[in-house]
Amino acid sequence: MKLHPANFAHQYIFTGYGEGYVLINQIRYKQSLIVLPNQLIENWPVLSIAELQFHHFDALITLSPEIILLGTGPKHIFPNQSLLSQITKTGIGIEIMDTGAACRTFNILAEEGRHIAAAVLVQL
Repeated sequence: MKLHPANFAHQYIFTGYGEGYVLINQIRYKQSLIVLPNQLIENWPVLSIAELQFHHFDALITLSPEIILLGTGPKHIFPNQSLLSQITKTGIGIEIMDTGAACRTFNILAEEGRHIAAAVLVQL
């Protein structure tokens, strides 16, 4: 699916997504990654929700976004409840959704000027 940005200047946004990829500022990525409006962390070493652990969020938590949008791939899958508890104890909110929904939600919140992050799983 191709997304059409509304009013974005000099920031990272999702411009499309599909099976096994996401587009950020028209560049195709085929691996999991973390996106903030002003920063891109490529090659996030997570391949599945089952392997996701708290330490995978270390770099992201130090950036203190107000919310993390966790894109779980093509299906909406909840991670381990203890992981969610550990993240919320940091004072950062987390929302779980499929990767397409995370891309769309990220763009809306970024346009509003929110300090958000999307951690998305890109599965082949």
